[in-house]
Amino acid sequence: MRFLLYASRMHKTFSTTVRKELIKDAENESFDLIIIGGGITGAGIALDAALRGLKVVLVEKDDFAFGTSSRSTKLIHGGLRYLKQLEFGLVKEVGSERAIVHKLAPHLVVPEKMLLPLYEKRGLGYWLTSIGLKIYDWLAGVLEVDQRKMLTRNQTLRQEPLLNPDDVKGGAIYAEYRTDDARLTIEIIKSAFQFGAKPLSYSRVTKLRYGSDKIIGVEVLDQISQLQFKITGKAIVNAAGPWVDDLREMDQSKKGKRLHLTKGVHLVISKEKLPIQQAIYFDVEDGRMIFAIPRGRTTYIGTTDTNYDGSKDDVNASNEDAIYLINAVNRTFPHSSLILKDIESSWAGLRPLIHEEGKSASELSRKDEIFVSPSGLISIAGGKLTGYRKMAERIVDLVFETHFDDRQAKCQTASTPFVGSDFVNYQAVRNYISEVAVKLKPFGLENEAPYLVGTYGKQCDSILSYFQTHQTGDAGVDLLRAEIWFCTLYEITTCLADFVVRRTGMLYFNMPRLKKYKEIILQEFSNQLNWSVEKKQSEAAALELLILNSTHFKQS
Repeated sequence: MRFLLYASRMHKTFSTTVRKELIKDAENESFDLIIIGGGITGAGIALDAALRGLKVVLVEKDDFAFGTSSRSTKLIHGGLRYLKQLEFGLVKEVGSERAIVHKLAPHLVVPEKMLLPLYEKRGLGYWLTSIGLKIYDWLAGVLEVDQRKMLTRNQTLRQEPLLNPDDVKGGAIYAEYRTDDARLTIEIIKSAFQFGAKPLSYSRVTKLRYGSDKIIGVEVLDQISQLQFKITGKAIVNAAGPWVDDLREMDQSKKGKRLHLTKGVHLVISKEKLPIQQAIYFDVEDGRMIFAIPRGRTTYIGTTDTNYDGSKDDVNASNEDAIYLINAVNRTFPHSSLILKDIESSWAGLRPLIHEEGKSASELSRKDEIFVSPSGLISIAGGKLTGYRKMAERIVDLVFETHFDDRQAKCQTASTPFVGSDFVNYQAVRNYISEVAVKLKPFGLENEAPYLVGTYGKQCDSILSYFQTHQTGDAGVDLLRAEIWFCTLYEITTCLADFVVRRTGMLYFNMPRLKKYKEIILQEFSNQLNWSVEKKQSEAAALELLILNSTHFKQS
């Protein structure tokens, strides 16, 4: 029955016009659950709660996935690094979770074999690594075909010839999954919407509302229209990521444990500059571990892990961050000889970890924790992208325990595929990529098929249908316009940043395309959303600032 309902709602639009209707509904109705925060955690809670029959509204002060959920290392990983911290339970949970999320969205959560080089003078030894990976495979429930394979020195260098041959003493290959964190979040948001939740972006909570000392709702500023409105609900969940403590302060309940924000930076390099053959996870001299991951026409590297106390709304990579990562790559791949000028793009995000006295940024636990204040505000902090579904399940279980004792409902998210994820397995994704490539070949765009399917899944059918019926003679421009049409109609895309950062990743992974077509993107958005001259000018300026902030590094 649930799948019939799901199929019948697949084509429900999720546009700026719908957003206005959702705001009216939010103001005029009363809800079982109000969620503050539209990252992966809030999205997961919204979907879980909606599937269990709760009446749900979600408010996010920026775009969905604006914060941490679009700025991670973009891996649904099994938590290999957590073995060092002896967090076996966390490894087991995230290991089983990544298998579930891969099944739910095989086009977005893609198998990725990771090479782990072993060195003479740093890191773990060969046998400790072998035993550790064996434990990792067991805890994470890795299938036999994907279980770790230990390599000799020569095998490791054949696997990746760019590694420094003077230092490598062996290696290992183990299983991970690559994802697009922002796309994963938006698809979960859309799925929650299809099942009745009301997600609102650019809706900032300005005040918490109380009755008899208990929280009963929120006051919200629509940051597009600048109009205020109120929402009333039985349960209120604070899933605001790095902003969790801001809301706890608003609730006057920030006592005891608190957030410890750390910054993680990633750099994007053209694959020509760093042509590694597969994803690599390598350690550096200060003991940190760094990823280098091929994606499309690029390779991205990261991450750093440094304490952060700056603006949570404007987080960027510094020259110091970039030099640290560039130096680490050049030591590991000496023939790459990267310089700051080679950076095509970058991003920086915040980890909302739980503070532990005396521990460095890298030593802090990645476990999530739940706080319930005297007023009834439920806050969740910490956690990892991979564990979003179980975090959501724990929160919704708690909401039922504290507010709906008479209603019994079990979590259904492990068996509910996302919008656009009508794939039996990963082989079905590959087959669909081939089908899309055949349709695009007459236009000379067959190489775009992996990107399109990896971004939109089966929703490519709608994009291709629009593309084929709106030809102007420039196939590249026509395909871009089809993407914009789809994103504005079905993904509540309100501005250029939504599109180039969180819907397509173009700012990060295809800067040449963005720079080539930015005027066309601006004009098409203006046409689709009926922008004024002033709005168009402000969007153009905001886009230029985005590009500058991701590429501003200076060679000293």
